[in-house]
This record gives sequence, structure tokens and C-alpha cells, in this order.
Amino acid sequence: MEVYSEKQQIIKAVDALRDKKLTLGLVPTMGALHQGHLQLVKKALANNSKVIVSIFVNPTQFDNTEDLQKYPRTLENDVALLSTLSQTDILVYAPTVDDIYKGKTVSEEFDFDGLEFEMEGKFRHGHFDGVGTIVKRFFEIVKPDNAYFGEKDFQQLAIIKKLVEKYHIPVNIVGCKIHREANGLAMSSRNTRLKAEYKKAAPYIYKTLTEAKKHFGTKSANKVSEWVEKQFSKHDLLELEYFIIADTKTLKPVKRKSNNKTYRAFIAVYADDIRLIDNIALN
Repeated sequence: MEVYSEKQQIIKAVDALRDKKLTLGLVPTMGALHQGHLQLVKKALANNSKVIVSIFVNPTQFDNTEDLQKYPRTLENDVALLSTLSQTDILVYAPTVDDIYKGKTVSEEFDFDGLEFEMEGKFRHGHFDGVGTIVKRFFEIVKPDNAYFGEKDFQQLAIIKKLVEKYHIPVNIVGCKIHREANGLAMSSRNTRLKAEYKKAAPYIYKTLTEAKKHFGTKSANKVSEWVEKQFSKHDLLELEYFIIADTKTLKPVKRKSNNKTYRAFIAVYADDIRLIDNIALN
């Protein structure tokens, strides 16, 4: 499997594939790959001639320096895991910070029509400018036909679709369903950092989401939110940061339910110092 660490290398490789009229899929990741990532790669392999997996811990999307420093970096293991899917049809682009930012590690500023100010945007200042910056640069470097993102980061997925729309980037964005562990916990690279007792407790997040979905059938969004907050207030290990029921198009919190709109519940929870997010479709 070819692993490229420099932009010019991957551009040269992509140009060679383009000359052969091959279709290219892109799966952007921050590494510490797990089965959730592999599902994205499998889908990309099924729909494209070749797949480029980027592995890059992007500093501009972290608002917490300690979180950036502690984020797992496991390139050798990641490449070995990808090799189990294909030795020939996957290319890895694992650049350095300098290769991407050329000594100026700052975000571009974006207007995502207000999507960036909801949920995660309220708690992670500048996060989506960082996401937009790195994804736009990968699109410019790789020029993929299709790019694959998981629905666990549903807000990020919506923002990337908006990025493509507003900047007229010729790439098809494919959202992929959340991949879960057997106990329901949404797969995340951060799960590897959970201490044993917190890993045991963490499935409570998804259990609460599924119960909230049942309640949403008969109760108002406010009543469901109050119920969720009450459940976490009684939990010894998990601390609720937010629970929001939002319109899937605007991501704005719902005030009154409407039959012609679709809704999703979003949650962020601290398990010790590890921040976990999840979401679920409600209708």
C-alpha cells in the first residue's frame, strides 16, 4: 500500500489515476481507525476505482490544546488495518502539519448559513472553520469524485454539504450511517481513551437516545429534553453537556413539531475528560 506524506506526491499519484479515467473516492480521517472508518472505506471501494484515505490530526479544528495533544496517532496500525481491505486500491495520504499549512496554522473563515453556530458550534469555538479549511484543502488536492463522511458527526456532514454547495466544488458527498459497538456505543477514536468504568457506562448514551426517540412520538421536544436532562442528572459517571432536538435542514432547535419536517436528537456527554457525541433520527 502506497503511503504519501507530501502534497506533491499525492497530486502526482492522483494525476496518474485520472489519466487512466479512474473514479476516485476520498475518506478523510484523523486516524486511530476503527470499524466505523472501515465501513466508510468499504463503501468507497464499492463505488470507486480507487480510494484515498487521508490521515491527519487537524490542529485548527481543536479548541482544546490538551485534546489535540492526547488525540491518538497510530499511523502504522491504521495502514495495517486498511491493508486488510485492499493492498492495491487504497492510497493513504498522511501529511505533516507543515505540508498542509506551510507554517501558517490558521483556519479560513467560512459562512455556512448559520449551521456552524448550532450545537457543536456553541461549545467548540472556531471548530467548523477548522473543519471547512482542512476538508476544502483535501478536496483541492485530491479532487475526488465522491467523499464519504459518517453521520455520527451529522452537523459536520451538513456543513460539508454546504461547503460544497457554496464553493461550487465538484464532489458528491456521501453520508454513511453510524457504526456502533455491540452495546450501542457509537464508534469513535476517542473510545480507546476511555477508562474501564467509563467504557462500561458509555452505552447509556445511546440507550437514552433510543428512549428519547420513543418519548418524541407522544411528547413535546421540551418535555423530551427535560426527561433526558433528568436521566443524566442521576448518573454518577456521565455528565451531559447538551441534548438538542433539531430540524435536520437548519439544525435549529425545534420549538413546535411539524409533520412535514424531519428531526434528529443530538447529544454530547463527558465520560471523565473524554467528550462523546451521538445522534439519532426521530422521524
